[in-house]
Amino acid sequence: MSFPHGPIRHELLTWEEVDKLVDVLLPQIRSAGHFDALIMITRGGLVPGGLISEALGINYILTAAVDFPAETGRAKLAAWPSFLQFPDDSLLAGRRTLIVDDVWGSGRTSSAVRGRCEAAGATPFTCVFHFNPYRSLFERAAPDFYGAITDAYIVYPWEVDRGTRNIPIGFPESN
Repeated sequence: MSFPHGPIRHELLTWEEVDKLVDVLLPQIRSAGHFDALIMITRGGLVPGGLISEALGINYILTAAVDFPAETGRAKLAAWPSFLQFPDDSLLAGRRTLIVDDVWGSGRTSSAVRGRCEAAGATPFTCVFHFNPYRSLFERAAPDFYGAITDAYIVYPWEVDRGTRNIPIGFPESN
């Protein structure tokens, strides 16, 4: 697979760099006020969500797992997500909810979770460590909070043991 701008650059982060991302995010999130709940999007958002919930003292922690069919081309844009796991609406209604994932790539996952939270009566805000506006499928949507903008495929320290052999050379299809 080739891309007009060449192969995707890969960036391997250290735990120290992750700490710096959290330090960048915390003032942004605090300036938005108190959050009643935090949803971690599995799997990528588990570590970032844990770090942020601990730093902010958010104890009401929920998880969401989203899957998109492996469609290609234009069909990918219209693919409807499957929610493999999602909190019951009663757990979200009336709550200011911080939705945490590692990366906003295409934006589909965070946007799908945000929409489902809104439908449940929550006031959702999205938060990611890395925002890749170059891959986003949404021209007018972006995460409410992000630690950095990137054009790279990010490999976090908790992913290193998986190795880099399975990292795609082209655009990753998830997120």
